[in-house]
Amino acid sequence: MIDSAPAVHAPGVQEARRVLLGPGILSRTALTLLALGLLTLPVLAADAHRLALKGDITAERDVITLGDLVAGAPPALAQKALFRAPALGTSGTIQVRRIVEAAAGLGLDAPESGGRLQISVQRAARRIAAPEIEGAVKAALAKVRGLESGFVTIAFEGEPPVLTVPPDLVATVTAQEVTYDPRSRRVSALVVVGERQASLRVAGQVVEMADVAVLTRAINRGETLSAPDIAVERRPREGLPADSAADAAAFIGQVAQKPLGAGTALRAGELSRPDLVARGEAVTIVYETPGVALALRGQAREGGPLGAVIGVINPVSKKVIQATVIGPGRVTVAPIAPVMAAPAAPARLASARP
Repeated sequence: MIDSAPAVHAPGVQEARRVLLGPGILSRTALTLLALGLLTLPVLAADAHRLALKGDITAERDVITLGDLVAGAPPALAQKALFRAPALGTSGTIQVRRIVEAAAGLGLDAPESGGRLQISVQRAARRIAAPEIEGAVKAALAKVRGLESGFVTIAFEGEPPVLTVPPDLVATVTAQEVTYDPRSRRVSALVVVGERQASLRVAGQVVEMADVAVLTRAINRGETLSAPDIAVERRPREGLPADSAADAAAFIGQVAQKPLGAGTALRAGELSRPDLVARGEAVTIVYETPGVALALRGQAREGGPLGAVIGVINPVSKKVIQATVIGPGRVTVAPIAPVMAAPAAPARLASARP
């Protein structure tokens, strides 16, 4: 085995190292690093204040400021108005060169544009649509004309009206200067928001509405209606059949006399109660009086629903009698009311003759 001897450095080498790391060298190194740091600080400061376009924006106010368009704008200039914003709810564009010119006019360098030639500006807005406008007009009609707002609707002239207001404007929508002609049913009004911060004049036709029972599905002839087949809808009163009705329960159990499509307004003339007695069917004829109850078989000469009066053949006399349908296969004959003899007229007294 070979033992390795520890390394031994010559005294000259150690002295050389001490010379290289002496106080002079260390001082010069520190000064160099400090100088580099001082040179770097302006560069970092320049990066911190570098201006850059924010890109497409949404304007909340009537004017567009430097701070709206440029990131890194000095606080003292950020609120400087540069351009007018588009109208409420609309959009527009601004050429980048115009932004650069505006910045130069404020003593600023051109902001970084990323190669863009223009930016888009969308003006923020809140839209009040036709249903809210209609509600305001109907409320005014109910107040000044007594019209029931729940049973009228307004068909506005032209496109559905829309009122555009600032997004931060929260106020009541009301109708003013309302005019209404009962004969033509024409209405006009000035719809305003708050203290007339926004307004729009509208005109239209007042349409009276009525509740009516309608079919929820198509029905075949002879089919009996059930509760799920019927719904109640509010429709314009004009044009509704005269025998239509809103009572859905009144049509349950009735039979369609012809095919009816889904959405059809139900009419009494197109429906009938189901026959409880069929033509030619053997029926039970019931005769009841106080203390007497008779039942005999007969034959129906015609069919009929509950409460209908039909002809029935009496098997005993072979005569046709009129009976009222009281149930499936059952009819009743009312007893004949006794005829009371009229009291005799008092005899006229003979005139006395002399």
